[in-house]
Amino acid sequence: MVNIDVLMFVHHQYMKTFYTLLFLLIICCKISAQQQQYKSAVVAFYNLENFYDTVNNPNVNDEEFLPNGPKNYNSKVYWTKVEHLATVISQIGTDINPDGPALLGVAEIENDTVLNDLVHQSLLQPRNYAFVHYDSRDFRGVDVALLYNPKYFQVISSKKLFVHLQQGTKPAYFTRDVLWVKGLLAGDTINVFVNHWPSRVGGEQRSAPARAVAAQVDKDAIDSIQKLQPDAKIIVMGDLNDDPVSPSVTKVLNAKGNVEDVKPGGLYNPWVDLYKKGIGTLAFQDAWGLFDQIMVSYSWLNKSQTGFFYYQQHIFNKEYMVENIGKYKGYPMRTWDGNIYRGGYSDHFPTYIILLKKVKQPTASQ
Repeated sequence: MVNIDVLMFVHHQYMKTFYTLLFLLIICCKISAQQQQYKSAVVAFYNLENFYDTVNNPNVNDEEFLPNGPKNYNSKVYWTKVEHLATVISQIGTDINPDGPALLGVAEIENDTVLNDLVHQSLLQPRNYAFVHYDSRDFRGVDVALLYNPKYFQVISSKKLFVHLQQGTKPAYFTRDVLWVKGLLAGDTINVFVNHWPSRVGGEQRSAPARAVAAQVDKDAIDSIQKLQPDAKIIVMGDLNDDPVSPSVTKVLNAKGNVEDVKPGGLYNPWVDLYKKGIGTLAFQDAWGLFDQIMVSYSWLNKSQTGFFYYQQHIFNKEYMVENIGKYKGYPMRTWDGNIYRGGYSDHFPTYIILLKKVKQPTASQ
């Protein structure tokens, strides 16, 4: 005979276990559904290494980058350069955001002609990049610019800031202007400074005052912004021709490599630790430098805010961008080795930072 009481007890225990597991499953699903979601934005910088067109500009020193110049810089070489640069840019940060950089500062571009060709290259065309660019009085005729994806960023205002070099610091009197762009990044008002500070030609020490002057141009503009808006969100990016530990960065800009050391009104430089580990964006005489930096103001560091906050920094250095032969083996694969065409990308690796913004979670009533 089957004992009914035993069957009822077994059934009761089974149902109790079933409902316990069901309850735990519901709780787990709720927790999973409530996990914080984030919107991302990628901000990048890339020195495009002598990105000239093939047309002679009598006002600048571009003779070596002409079809009859020492580099035989013809249309085929030019369009290969466009394709190579677009290849790199199209891949920066896409593991975080498939749209790639929302903002991309660039250096060593001759004019808006090369920028137009770049943003309309087939790899970049779908992003509808626009750009802000001003001609500077640089002796070599190269400028900086800011490319932006209108899906993420809208320009409010822009201007170029003149860098007044001191006599004797550089052979040429004029250098690249600093580009200042104010705009809306998915609702956040931000200020972006794009730089290409004077080079080290003539010696690092002799030319250091020129870079200090360029850094002071940034600092004065930042101070003017923060005087009116202490919590302004500011990004300083560029090829600084100095490392994260150089005086132009640590003393003039007063940028700190440790988040805890950054005070309101200050700058955070996320590249210091990488540089100290021997990681860089360009190499010279078998030593790595990290000239290509992106710094953020104090207001980006609060991860509890409703707007974008700073999350991570990266150097984009895929294997195909690395030189594999010759004296520059292991360096960024450049376009030129002197006047010898290497068909590379740039002698600098690009850098980028990731910004995150909390996505508002729906309430139970929604």
